Amino acid sequence: MTLYNSTFENFNKSYIGSATMAIIGQSCLGAAAAMFVLANGTSLIQMIQLAVIVFASIIANTSILAQMSHKTVFNLIITSVFFSILFIIINNI
Repeated sequence: MTLYNSTFENFNKSYIGSATMAIIGQSCLGAAAAMFVLANGTSLIQMIQLAVIVFASIIANTSILAQMSHKTVFNLIITSVFFSILFIIINNI
């Protein structure tokens, strides 16, 4: 929990810059995850994976634009990055 708390404190201290970089980073990671998913075909399973990635990225970006609490934004960014990395790993195996 120490890593989470220290990372959140750094994110919170420079929220505007961190949120801007988070939008760029997690959107690019989400795009890469979408590419890996679609490289394996367009079956129902791939479309579900693609929808999860897109919704996670949209929700994270919307939380920043909606000016939600910093902790909520931080948690949604982590969730979006987690799903993107998870689907990249799944579709590389």
